[in-house]
Order: sequence, then structure tokens, then C-alpha cells
Amino acid sequence: MPGQPNMTVSRTANLARMDDPVVAGRFVDATRATALQRLGAHTVEGLLRHHPFRYLDLSSVSLLRDVRAGSDVTVIGRVHEITVKKPRPRLTITEVAIVDDTGVLVGVWFNQAWVAQRFRVGERVALAGSVEIDFGLKQIKNPFVEHLPGEGDDPRSVGRILPVHQTTEGLSTGWLRRLLAAAVDDYFDVCDHLPATLRIRHGLPPLHTSIRDIHFPQTMQAAREARRRFAYDELLGLQLYMAMRRHALTVEQAGTAHIVDGPSLRRLEAAVPWRLTVDQERSVREVFADMGRSRPMNRLLLGDVGTGKTLVAAFALVAAADTGSQSAMMAPTEVLAQQYAEKVGPLLDAAGVSWRLLTGSTNNSSRDEIVAGLSDGCVSVVFGTHALLEKRVHFRRLTLAIVDEQHRFGVGQRLGLRGKGTGVDLLVMTATPIPRSLALTHYGDLATSYLRVRPNTAAAVTTNRVRPHQAERAYAAVRTAVAQGRQAYVVCALVDESDNALAKAATREAQRLRDLVFHGLRVALLTGRMRPAEKSEAMRRFRAGEIDVLVSTTVIEVGVDVANATVMIIEDAHRFGLAQLHQLRGRVGRGEHSGEVWLVSDVRAKEGTERLEALLATTDGFELAERDLALRGAGQLLGDRQHGLPDLRVADLVSDLDLVEMARADAFDIVASDPHLATAEHAPLAREIKRRFESAWEWVSSG
Repeated sequence: MPGQPNMTVSRTANLARMDDPVVAGRFVDATRATALQRLGAHTVEGLLRHHPFRYLDLSSVSLLRDVRAGSDVTVIGRVHEITVKKPRPRLTITEVAIVDDTGVLVGVWFNQAWVAQRFRVGERVALAGSVEIDFGLKQIKNPFVEHLPGEGDDPRSVGRILPVHQTTEGLSTGWLRRLLAAAVDDYFDVCDHLPATLRIRHGLPPLHTSIRDIHFPQTMQAAREARRRFAYDELLGLQLYMAMRRHALTVEQAGTAHIVDGPSLRRLEAAVPWRLTVDQERSVREVFADMGRSRPMNRLLLGDVGTGKTLVAAFALVAAADTGSQSAMMAPTEVLAQQYAEKVGPLLDAAGVSWRLLTGSTNNSSRDEIVAGLSDGCVSVVFGTHALLEKRVHFRRLTLAIVDEQHRFGVGQRLGLRGKGTGVDLLVMTATPIPRSLALTHYGDLATSYLRVRPNTAAAVTTNRVRPHQAERAYAAVRTAVAQGRQAYVVCALVDESDNALAKAATREAQRLRDLVFHGLRVALLTGRMRPAEKSEAMRRFRAGEIDVLVSTTVIEVGVDVANATVMIIEDAHRFGLAQLHQLRGRVGRGEHSGEVWLVSDVRAKEGTERLEALLATTDGFELAERDLALRGAGQLLGDRQHGLPDLRVADLVSDLDLVEMARADAFDIVASDPHLATAEHAPLAREIKRRFESAWEWVSSG
């Protein structure tokens, strides 16, 4: 049968290489090569790494009478009836009923009338998926389908485990299995880059066995072991990449041994009007331990919303000034950069440290003055946005770069700031809690300091969910807060209605609230499309208490700190990600008064409901981060694609945390003893890592 590899065929001594173009594979003509390339398989290795996304286990088939609702099953039966229904104009339901000697089950597809053409009454098929009971019938919605030969025709399919691969137009499931079977046969004798010591230590199968068993396993246990091998392999490569990068940045480069007990720091300590939390004290110690060494710091300051990262950063800035050098703190938005200047600036003044703010809206005369001050060293600290990356901005001696919400910057931008000095210490800050598995992988080159406790423990934030027709409850909370002398936010997902007619837009909503809902209150608008000067003026007036209700988009999501704001209404809350919602919630309850958040949403979709329910259940950002990872996966979480790293195609950061920790320990042990993977044992591994990370290798070597 096509699709089952014959592992006993003789192989020529001159086997083709894995990086041969995919058209070199047996049975792969130009048309099939084009189809394979659409699947991302440009080489033979790419074909072999096109793993199944599930299996049809025909060796473990359930009788139709035995399947139960909620169970994932594989069933076999004969097609008894094919029906296409159109209950309403925009809905088509295709039903295929299959029977065996014990019962009946229906496969159901929505708005896919063409599916009916794939079946014929009387043929044998296998269906796989999750069973539901609807109208008294057992159903599988959108099942995976395998068309089987007749009972007397070819028995080889039954009793086997069939892989289910993603296919594309012009390439059937059967032909893809045939191409893969040939590739598994012809490229079976491949060099295993994973050292035997690691394979034996962790009980992992060799590469050639894993290639066979991931595609054509004899048992599901063999498939699981093969997947585990590839997941570990993938994670080890990423961790080695991170470990080599960290070694290159923190061991092989010379940095500045900063003074961490100088006079300016003592003045700063005296000027801080409150006691640091235990987390803040520990983080300052960790930052100072790094800054005191003659190697560059590479640290992530990871804190939940409102836990006081800014103050930790202030201590680092002053330590650089005590050393007679300069530092730069870059924020992703002008609003946030200005806020840092307003919050940290007075502390720097008290410590006797000179500072300036440089953004896109800084006027020409001030810009010239700041650029000159940075060049001659008169300015010790500069806060800013992307404006800090301009070619005309030069530092006399930059030794510390602090990048806030770094995932909002591209790789080149982050490197650009650090590149304005030599051996510059890097402190990356984020108020977006990162799941442990993600921190260990995509941030694995950074040492991590955690802030979990808010300095202000008196204030609390309550979260409420209402339907749109219940929004008056939220409006009443705003009126009550304003009557007590406090302020509120109303957050919309969009700026203008033209963006999406199904969601409320900030521009129209501000006008509606001003005219109809909050008549007599001072309502203003803040969006990312406003000119920088307009945004700055809106935030100035809000901080000064001249605005009662600020209608905004997510421009306020990160870092905005107005202690007097105690109520927030989030319209169309289901349109925001879980991390976004948590960040937005962190804008209220930042002072002595408790906060209220009102989530206005009528969504019934499962994922949107799960996000809102998670937000109602806890205020712990790290717990929500783990939940967000489980809901969304790591693909786009925190913009990790900006790293320039290849995607994880096999490993799952939710279910494979044990492999993440195992691979990290192995990688850092290897790099500690063999930093450049130069030994004979690690040479194949080095070639694999360089090949796999070729597109990001400049990032590793450039620091």
C-alpha cells in the first residue's frame, strides 16, 4: 500500500544529502515539488520535517455502540446516507451517516457542501474526532476522514496507524504518504547531530528511528517517543543558541564595572519617600551585582503591573552616573517616555544627576541642545523613544541601556541603542508577565529579576463583566467616582468606526458619552493617531485633574500612571488579548483608592469567554500569563517573532515544560565547557545550530 515504508530495501552507498532540493526525492516531479513548497518543504529535510498533526489509529477502533459524548475516537463504518441541508440562506449543513453492525454515527460539516462529493454510499471510511450527542444522534463535527479499501480488497490499512499530514491543492493524502515513505527509505542513514551521551541520558531514540516513527509508527508509544525526541532536539537547539549568545555577551565582551555605592546613590536613597518592597530590594541587588562586574549586564526585569519597576531602573541610572558614564532609557511611546521623565526626573534631580527627554516632538532648539549635551557628557541620563536611535545622537560614554516593553521594538532597534556604546549593560523591562517556559526559551539569554508584589497593598481592583444592555451600571460607577473627586477611563478597541463597524470606536464613543451619558462631565479623547503634542496635552490635562473621563484606545495600555483614576470601562472586551486586558486593568487602583474595571461584552465564543472568565478569577499577572499561553500558544505571545528566531514546530511550551528545563540545563552545561561547540563530540551539533539559526546568527554575534 502506498504510504508504508519498506525499511528492508537496499540503499545505495551514495545517498543524497538532506539539504537536497525536494524535487530530488523519489516520485517528486515538478508539479509535486511546487505543491510541497507551498507546505514549506523546499528540501528533502523540509519534507521529512513535515510531521503529521495527528494519527488515525486503525489498530484501536471503537464500535459505534461504544462511543460516548466527549471522547476522542476513531471509528470505521460504511457510508449509509449523504445529506446536504440548507436550513437558512447562509448556512449549509452536510451530513454523512456511517454504520457498522452495532450502530450509527454522523459526520457533520458546516458550509462545506463540496464535502458530499468526497463520499459514495457503501464505501468504507474511518472518521476521527470528538463525539457529541445532538438531536439524540452521535456526531463528530468536522471529522478527520480516511477512505478505506473494501474488506476484501486490501486489508493492509486496517490495523495500522495512519499519519494525517497537512496537504495542499494538487497533493492528495495518499500521494503525500507515498513521497514521505520513499524519503524515509532513501534518507534513512542520516547523521545524528545529537550527542549519544544526551540520547542515552534521556532515553531518546536515534534520529533515523525518530524520522521513521514520527511518520509511520508501529505503535502510538513509538510515535510519542519520536515526537519527544524532536521536541527536545528543537528546544536544545534554541537553548544552545541562547546560551552561546549569553556567553558571547556576558563573558567574551569587556564591560564597565560600575560604582554601586556612590554619593549620588546615597542621595537617591534619602530622596525616596517610601520603603522598597522585598522584591524591589532583591532586584536592585541583582542589578547592582551585574553592573559591578567588568562584563556587560544582560538582565530582564519582569514585573506585574504596578510593582515598581521604574524605581529599580532609577537606581541603575544613578549608578551609571556615579561611575561618570551615561545611560539611556527607551520607551515604546511618547506618552510613556514623558511619564518616566516626570516620575524619575525629580528623583534624579534630588540625586544631583542631569537628565533630559528626547522624543519625536522635541523642538529643534531643544533637540540640538540635548544632542550636544549627550555628545560632550553634560547630560548623564536621557529618556526617549525611537528618537534616541537617530544617527545624530552620539554619547560620550554610554554604559547602560534600559529598554522598556522591549517586545514592542524590533530587533534592530534594540541593538541600535546598545550599539551606541561599547560593552553596554542592558536592562530590559516589561510589565507583561511572561510564562516560565517562554522566559526560559525566547528570553533565555537574559538573567531574570522578578517583581510580584505591589508597593501599595491598600488599594484593590475589582473586575466586573456586564452585557451591553447593562452598561448603565458601569456608567453609574463612573459618575460616583467623579462625584468623589476621582477620574475614569473608557477604552475602545478601535479609533474610527470605519475600522470595523461591529465594534465601538473611540472617536464616536467620546462624542456619544459627552452628549448623552456623562452630560456635564469633562470628557476628552486620546488615540494613537493624534499628533504627539495633542497626546501629551491630553495626558497632561488628565494628570492635572482637568479631565474627568478619558476615552482612549490601547495607547494607555502600558505604564500610564494616574493615581486618581479609579474606574475603567473596557468596551468590546472580548476583542482584547488576555495580557492586554490585564495591562489595561493595571491603570486603575494605583493610588490610595481602590479601582473598578467593567468589562462590557456580549461575546459567546468560547475563547473570548475563557479570557474574560480568567480575568474575573484572578489579578495575578503571572497566573494569567500561563493561562494566556495555554489559550493562544507561543506563536505571537509577546511578539516573540521579533527575535528573528524560527518557530517551534514540534515543542509545546504548555505541555513540554519538563523538556524546556531539561534542554536548558543541558545547553548551558555544554556551553560552559565548550563555548563554541568546537570539540569532536559537539561538531555535528554546531553545524546543525548554525544551519538552523542562520537567519538570526547576526543577532547572536552582534550582541
